[in-house]
Amino acid sequence: MADVIVIKAAKRTEFGKGAARRIRREDLVPAVMYGHGSDPIHITLPGHETLLALRSENPLLSIEVEGDEPQLALPKDVQRDILTGFVRHVDLLTVRRGEKVTVTVSLRVEGEPEVGTVATVDVNEVEVNADPLNIPESLVVDVTDLPAGHSINLGSVPLPEGVELAADPEAVAISIVVPAAEPEEPEATDEDAEGDEDAEGEAADAEDTDE
Repeated sequence: MADVIVIKAAKRTEFGKGAARRIRREDLVPAVMYGHGSDPIHITLPGHETLLALRSENPLLSIEVEGDEPQLALPKDVQRDILTGFVRHVDLLTVRRGEKVTVTVSLRVEGEPEVGTVATVDVNEVEVNADPLNIPESLVVDVTDLPAGHSINLGSVPLPEGVELAADPEAVAISIVVPAAEPEEPEATDEDAEGDEDAEGEAADAEDTDE
């Protein structure tokens, strides 16, 4: 079961670029929370706590606004400052226990294929349907001793219980290939050496002429 991260929020009444700048100066993050046909709720989140929470993939948040019931939510869109990485805005999708949501989960490779081959990952992230409390941190594929030419489709990627694939099951996720050989540099021949000596001699003659 996923850990639920509690974040205390406040209702937001000011809007526009000027208001957003003032909010960020106070180390707060403007956000909007929506879902289940309800009207969007505009809120502010504490900057540091939000930054820490968003370090993990698909974090399940419990948003607590004073005077309202806590709501479970998943970050759907996060805008960050390109230079500092500071969170500038967050879109939150409210979720309920027991329902399934579509999320993107990273694909991770374990093990080593046959000697002389490498595993190339064609799909780094996979869309799955999962209960908000049972979202896997990643999907793991073992490629130990797999031969060259072997491929693994998304439909063959092991999924935790209760998690369903939302992507094309026929799409190739991982391929085992023989790496291309690096071109070898041609060996120097006696003719090349003689050519270098002739060039050095011509250069010396030219220097003598200039003097």
